[in-house]
Amino acid sequence: MPELEPGVSERVVVVTRPRAQADGLAEALRALGRTAEVLPLLEIAPVDDPAPLRAALAALHEYALAVFVSPNAVDGAFAHLEAWPPAVPLAVVGEGSRAALARHGVAAPAHTIHSPLDPAHADSEHLLQSLDLSLFAGRRVLIVRGDGGRELLADALRAAGATVEAVAAYRRATPVLTDELGARLRALLAQPNDWIITSSEALRGLAGLVAALGPPQFQAQYQERFERQRLVVPHARIAETAHALGLRQVTLTGSGDARILAALQSQ
Repeated sequence: MPELEPGVSERVVVVTRPRAQADGLAEALRALGRTAEVLPLLEIAPVDDPAPLRAALAALHEYALAVFVSPNAVDGAFAHLEAWPPAVPLAVVGEGSRAALARHGVAAPAHTIHSPLDPAHADSEHLLQSLDLSLFAGRRVLIVRGDGGRELLADALRAAGATVEAVAAYRRATPVLTDELGARLRALLAQPNDWIITSSEALRGLAGLVAALGPPQFQAQYQERFERQRLVVPHARIAETAHALGLRQVTLTGSGDARILAALQSQ
């Protein structure tokens, strides 16, 4: 590990995933000798009304495909499901969702699971490229996601003639800026650190928290410190969000913890 500049502390790696997905990555970073701090930028909670999700899960045998857009979608669904019917194919956007399914006993070869052909590109666009959309014309497809979310998958499947139903398995929220969170952010912004950002929504939430740190006479200083941070992101879409927010030190890794860890080791 290179020597630190005089007066500068060791760079901290800030893991911003929701708590349930953050701890394992933080431990892997510490095993590499890095200082890791978990700072979830999205809070994950059950949906207020699970009735639509339960109704969809009760009718799984009627679907030609069920798509899970995130590990949280998998966990949220299986909170209401004992077992997955092997005859119903699944699709996942990334390897994290495939691993979440495996934790619930759903894995090949007993189950058919579609995913992007290149694991380094875990997004809806590459999942669509891996599917023969013509197979779903006139058939029902279920998309399990968080509240809101992108419509790209649903729109593409509908354009191919599928009947698409999207249900929310969880809801997301940016943390409230408490005195404790404000103090942690100020401390992390005091020097350039490495931030693992795996969601554009989380990044926009972070920018909003920084903008609210105040008081107004110090806001320009906080924004300047924010723009000095180095981001490590798995998707080009997140990199585009970062650039739009004024962040220029952005490392695009491709999907998966192994690629994120390799990128941090090489810096």
